[in-house]
Amino acid sequence: MSHPEATQPHSAGPLRPLPLIIFGSRWLQLPLYLGLIVAQCVYVFLFLKELWHLVAHSFDFSEQQIMLVVLGLIDVVMISNLLIMVIVGGYETFVSRLRLEGHPDQPEWLSHVNASVLKIKLAMAIIGISSIHLLRTFIEAGNIGIAGRTANYTETGVLLQTMIHVVFILSAIGIAWVDRMTLPAGKHH
Repeated sequence: MSHPEATQPHSAGPLRPLPLIIFGSRWLQLPLYLGLIVAQCVYVFLFLKELWHLVAHSFDFSEQQIMLVVLGLIDVVMISNLLIMVIVGGYETFVSRLRLEGHPDQPEWLSHVNASVLKIKLAMAIIGISSIHLLRTFIEAGNIGIAGRTANYTETGVLLQTMIHVVFILSAIGIAWVDRMTLPAGKHH
């Protein structure tokens, strides 16, 4: 027969002053997350401005120009998604619980978020953003070397951007590999 005390969680007493200050210092991150919410508002404004630009010039733009504006819109959305992951995941991991259990709009990934999961999700989001930038570069790079057309990129710029993208991919693979190595045996998916 088990004792009720054994099944009850241990109630800790009040923290001593130094641990209380150290543990409470996590709340210093709150203004940082609030600042990222302001940055999110700026991205919403940028998205709406670019969308209006696309609609207003939809009859004047070439297919390539429309594609570049749409890729810009996708880029803004992906950066906005990255901001949400950092704001929600970072607050949940490092500051305080959001207490969203059972809420119909709770993101699926939030139920198992920790610093390691957040790092991998952020790395994947950065790769996605880099992919959009690289695609825009490749589309505009068609003007390199064509007489009478101005190119926004040089061959060296395209090569360097491609190399940076590859470094992002290798970094994400490295982060995932190190994370997998640190999991206890039997916990690999």
